[in-house]
Amino acid sequence: MKDILRIKGIEKYYGTKSSLTKAIDDISFDVKEGEFTAIMGASGSGKTTLLNCISTIDKVTSGHIYVGDIDITKLKGNELNKFRREELGFIFQDFNLLDTLTAFENIALALSIQNISSSEIENRVNKVVNDLDIKSVMDKYPYQMSGGQKQRVASARAIITNPKLVLADEPTGALDSKSSKKLLESFNYLNKEFNATILMVTHDAFTASYANRVIFIKDGKIFSEINKGDGNRKEFFDKIIDVVTLLGGDVNNAL
Repeated sequence: MKDILRIKGIEKYYGTKSSLTKAIDDISFDVKEGEFTAIMGASGSGKTTLLNCISTIDKVTSGHIYVGDIDITKLKGNELNKFRREELGFIFQDFNLLDTLTAFENIALALSIQNISSSEIENRVNKVVNDLDIKSVMDKYPYQMSGGQKQRVASARAIITNPKLVLADEPTGALDSKSSKKLLESFNYLNKEFNATILMVTHDAFTASYANRVIFIKDGKIFSEINKGDGNRKEFFDKIIDVVTLLGGDVNNAL
């Protein structure tokens, strides 16, 4: 499998010369096509800053980030906007759906911007809607949907353009346990059936256990990394807890 994401020696500083904070300290790793990878760490560990840099919301101070063959640290202006629109899918903790659009319209919007024909848009939306079991809410507005339904609509919107990489920022943070489980099962389905490459930031071990690999961040550096391998999710959850315990004082924040 080829690498979809390559992180090469990135660093991120905040502040001024007299008061510098290093949020990311020489991080490097790769994510292969079709991988479902989670990033875990306590509050302030640098995991959200890392995701912001990968998503182009923030700029690295040094180092390089490649998505496919594109060095996204060098993109600007229209090139950057085109990259975000066509190559990345986003799933946010607070859904970020447009209140004035129905679920169908929220999902279809990304395709409409690309000037895809209405018949093609309808076919593609109907396919992903059936796969994620949200056909019943297609005519509803966000305020008429449950949190779990909104997050699955947001997931459909994220993958509708067939992006190279789907980025999820604490996707279960605003959901109850039942909705969280259903969403994570949807992520597994997208990963296996659509070969979606997913990079998910979470502080929750249960959520991370649905991934195939977990990278642990501490003080802006990679602390450890574990793979699910051939084990089941319960066994992987136990391995995650073992690493979180090694983080010592961070354990209460990391779970």
